[in-house]
Amino acid sequence: MDNRKCEKCGLELQEDVSECPACGTPAAAPTDGALPAAHKSDTKKTGVKIIGIITVCLLAGLLVAAWATTHKATAPAPEPKVEEKKIDVEAVKAKAEAGDAQAQRELGQMYARGQSVPESYTEAAKWYRKAADKGNAEAQAALGELHEAGQGVARDETEAAKWYRRAADQGVAAAQYDLAVMYLMGRGVPQSTVEALKWYRQAAEQGDALAQFNLGMRYYEANGVVADPVQAYQWLSLASAQAIPDATKARADLKGKMTSAQITEGERRVSAFVKKPPTRVVQ
Repeated sequence: MDNRKCEKCGLELQEDVSECPACGTPAAAPTDGALPAAHKSDTKKTGVKIIGIITVCLLAGLLVAAWATTHKATAPAPEPKVEEKKIDVEAVKAKAEAGDAQAQRELGQMYARGQSVPESYTEAAKWYRKAADKGNAEAQAALGELHEAGQGVARDETEAAKWYRRAADQGVAAAQYDLAVMYLMGRGVPQSTVEALKWYRQAAEQGDALAQFNLGMRYYEANGVVADPVQAYQWLSLASAQAIPDATKARADLKGKMTSAQITEGERRVSAFVKKPPTRVVQ
C-alpha cells in the first residue's frame, strides 16, 4: 500500500503517524478502502469461530442421532400382556342354580369382587348363604365377614360369629383367627381369653400370620398365659417371615432380653415348624 501524503505540504507520511511532522496538519484516513491489520485479524478470527461452532453443532447432531439409533435398537421389547383368565359366567350361574355348592360360592365371590359381573354384596350374600347352608366352609367364612361388616346383609355380630365357628370347625384358618378376635373382644360371643387363645393357636399352627403374631405377643407380654420368651420368639419369628412388621420389631426387642440358650431353642423351633393340615371338627 502507498504511503499517505500531507494534504497541505505534500510530505509523504508514514502509515502510523497521526499528523504531518513538517506542518502539523492532521493525517488523512486511508483512502484505498483497506482495513487496518488488526481489524483484518479480528475478521479472520470471527470467521474461524463461526466455522468451529458450526462444526461442533454438526458433530453433536451426529452423536445424538447415533445414540437414538443405538437406544432404539437395544431397548428391551415390551413384555407381552398376560391376559386374565376369562370366567364363563353363564356356566357358573347354571351350575349354581342347579345347586352346586362350589359354583354358588364362586358366584358369590364374583359378585363380592365385581368380577365379570356387577358388584353386589346383596347378590354375594345370597349365593354365599346357599353354599354355606350346604356346608361349604369358604362360603361360611365369607358370609361371616359380610355379617360382621354389614355388607349385603344386616350387621349382626352373633350371626357373624356363628358362621365363623362353622368355618373354623372345618379348619379354615382365617375363620379361626376371626373367631379368636370375636372371643377376645366379646363380640357376638361371651368374652373368653381361653377360647381366643385356643383359636389363635389353631390358626397359627396352620400358618396364619396374624394369629402367629397375636399368639407370640401373648407369650411375650404374659397376657392370658404365663410368659414364655421361647414360644414368643418362635411365633413372632414365623409371623415376621410372613412380612408382619410389628412382629419383626417385637422380636428384636424380645431378643435383647433373652439368653443365648433361649434364642438357640427359639431358632430350633422355628426351623422345625411344619404347618398342620386343617382339622375338621365332627359335629
